[in-house]
Amino acid sequence: MKWASRYVPEALVLLTLVLAPVVLNPLGFSTDLLTRVLNWGLIGLGFDILFGLTGLLSFGQAAFYGVGGFVTAYLLVSGAVGSVWLALLVGTASAGVFGLVVGWFAVRRIGIYFTMITLAFGQMAYFIENSPLSDYTGGENGIPGVPAPTLGFGADAFRISAGLPMYVLFAVIFFLGYVLARRIVRSPVGAILLAIKENTGRVAMLGHDVPAYKLTAFVIAALYAGLAGGLLGSFQSYMPPDAFSLETSGQLVVQTIVGGAGTLIGPLVGAAVWLWLRDNLQLIPGFAMLWKLVLGIAFIVLVIGLRRGVCGEIVHWWSERTNQAALRAAEARTEAIEAHNIDAVAGEELRRRDVALSLAEPATGDGEVALEARSLARYYGGLRAVDGVSFKVRRGSIHAVIGPNGAGKSTLFKMLLDEISPSSGEVLLFGERLTGVGVSRAAQRGVAKSNQLNQLFPNLSVRNNLRIAALARGRGPLRFDLLRPADSLPDVEAQIAVILDQLNLVERADTPAHVLAYGEKRRLEIGMALATSPNVLLLDEPLAGMSPAERAATCAFIRDIARARTVVIVEHDLDAIFGLAERITVLYEGRLLADGTADEVRRNPAVQEAYLGGLHAHESA
Repeated sequence: MKWASRYVPEALVLLTLVLAPVVLNPLGFSTDLLTRVLNWGLIGLGFDILFGLTGLLSFGQAAFYGVGGFVTAYLLVSGAVGSVWLALLVGTASAGVFGLVVGWFAVRRIGIYFTMITLAFGQMAYFIENSPLSDYTGGENGIPGVPAPTLGFGADAFRISAGLPMYVLFAVIFFLGYVLARRIVRSPVGAILLAIKENTGRVAMLGHDVPAYKLTAFVIAALYAGLAGGLLGSFQSYMPPDAFSLETSGQLVVQTIVGGAGTLIGPLVGAAVWLWLRDNLQLIPGFAMLWKLVLGIAFIVLVIGLRRGVCGEIVHWWSERTNQAALRAAEARTEAIEAHNIDAVAGEELRRRDVALSLAEPATGDGEVALEARSLARYYGGLRAVDGVSFKVRRGSIHAVIGPNGAGKSTLFKMLLDEISPSSGEVLLFGERLTGVGVSRAAQRGVAKSNQLNQLFPNLSVRNNLRIAALARGRGPLRFDLLRPADSLPDVEAQIAVILDQLNLVERADTPAHVLAYGEKRRLEIGMALATSPNVLLLDEPLAGMSPAERAATCAFIRDIARARTVVIVEHDLDAIFGLAERITVLYEGRLLADGTADEVRRNPAVQEAYLGGLHAHESA
């Protein structure tokens, strides 16, 4: 089954490409139309990595399509380059460089702002092609006379003519592009790109360089578009000016949605549907002037009837059919856990084993102080959420931060990981300044955090959730290992196996995270932070929402993991805190109220009055 999932899609695509000229020709697909479909499918491969996999919607792909096409065409027609293949290589590279520039600006914005930036650059490219660079691009006339590729050298060279030879060339290039795209999707980079689509903030918190990965996806999409643009000129012996137009980008988006985003083959199928309808509707008497209206109606019907697209619905149906039994069993186990709390009381406690990978190396030396807050403050206008808080966390200890609601605990925790910047003050990790490095670099330096509200990748399995975390430690913030499978790193897989065992989630390893019971999700949240092999582990209310039995098991787990690292914990359960923590820092209205051992804090009159006394004041007599 594993072999089938890896190689059957490639075999089916290859078989389809071989049979298409014979099977589809009677249905109105000429060889010329099939070649155009492959050209759109090629640009769609890169776009699907950007949009379907990473979740970044770009309306500027025509810019890279045009750059690749016009650079290739100009080099060939001007005589600057005699080889079509060399010109195609330069054109593709030019599109990649332009994609790098545009992406550098775009990936620093999210949502509609990202889309608008790509749209703006696309329109700028269209204007530049038609005006300032018209001497090179031909302006509204385009570039005619683009030569076709040849195979071989000298007198024995074979010129690839229009018709079936050109289709075969495009089919070979598309198939190679598809195989490469499949490798990228299944690589560690592809796994991280999918995680970015699921939960961007969590990916950064685990230590991955999110903007760099987004930029990688953007450049890959630009390279595919540039290659498709370069091939377009050679295919039709003419590079048209509308390659840069907004309509080209819009048509690509429509085709991808119709075919099914996230399937790689979807843009090709969407292009086949779109181009066939466009060409054949115009042949029907009375529809010559209305074909765009009919095409729009057809698009609406397809989107409403097949909301995942043609290929997306097929993939979803197949996945549901093959995984239905396992998913139902997982949901039944979750219902049993939540109804009878069997997860916390049945079976053995969480295993006590050390993690497989080494801890992150401290920034400097072997200092006794792991984490230090110096006069940390965070102001929101006139509100002082945290006001001049200082404390030290001893290496290898469990240190708690407590305080009533609104005391500033969560804000303080976010500053410790550099999720938010302090208004004043700083955080030191083993004596080196941590403030200002950003959440991803803080994670790489050895600080990890579990969140009060679960921040998981809900549609990924438990194993894949942990893999995203472990990859950050095993590969660093960024690595371009695009051609190896995501599960091919032995150290990372060993890390995952050990943590699954520690979390008592071995049997749930292939269960989607959203199916888990609440207590299991809380453990997975902690496990993801643990999978980064941190020196300092920040736990934000790890016992929230748990039953008494689950709390006891989780406290035992925290004691276990604290044997190998420093733990800082925020928690409202005072009984658990006084049983766990060696030192406790107390906040009240954003200020430091007390800092000392558990016994010292328990006996502190100010704490009793401001914190414990306040709690008792609301109890019934």
